[in-house]
Amino acid sequence: MKLDILAFSSHPDDIELSCAGTLIAHVQAGKKVGIVDLTKGELGTRGTPEIREAEATAATSLMGLHARENLGFADGFFRNDREHQLEVVKMIRRYQPEIVIANAITDRHPDHGRGSILVSESCFLAGLKQIQTEGNNTTQMAWRPKAVYHYIQDRLLVPDFVVDITPYWDLKLQAIKAFKSQFYDPNSVEPNTYISNPDFLNFIEARSRDMGHLIGTTFGEGFTKERHLGIRNLFDLI
Repeated sequence: MKLDILAFSSHPDDIELSCAGTLIAHVQAGKKVGIVDLTKGELGTRGTPEIREAEATAATSLMGLHARENLGFADGFFRNDREHQLEVVKMIRRYQPEIVIANAITDRHPDHGRGSILVSESCFLAGLKQIQTEGNNTTQMAWRPKAVYHYIQDRLLVPDFVVDITPYWDLKLQAIKAFKSQFYDPNSVEPNTYISNPDFLNFIEARSRDMGHLIGTTFGEGFTKERHLGIRNLFDLI
């Protein structure tokens, strides 16, 4: 299946927390959108890989995505090397996205920045026809996305552009809360973590409101770019 947008995340829930509203907006505009999770988040203090897989499935349904896969890389220990790059290249060539969205270029969790670089470099490599990969028992064609953007996660980065997600905020929040093992639950016996603090989801809302404020809307999601953005009409910026 060819996708318009393919978003990568180092862990299940990275995307829901950071750019679910943007993906939902494009799904509802008729675009084909998918996610590839690099790891199963098996080093997470709360929940299990099986629980998080079920939660990712629920979030996928809520967002209306057309595809979601997990590469099963080692949480905390995957590297930006040939072995991992080739697996990402296979996903890019399988889905042939026009746009790829990746983790924040730098962040609190080292997997985020590492995943960001891995995906970015793999997007370039995917366009080199001399790199041979196989998918579904056939040789894959070279494919390079037209653009690579990076969502903003825990650490505040200055966005290069902000997407208005105001109409999709409630659905984004539902997708986040699908990962219920990770967030505050007064009845849970799981250990407390950075994101299970009861104030964490308030932070997510505050960040989205701040991004929205930058463009004169209620909620927004910010992104950074790898190259200059080009337009044909100044009104495209309104």
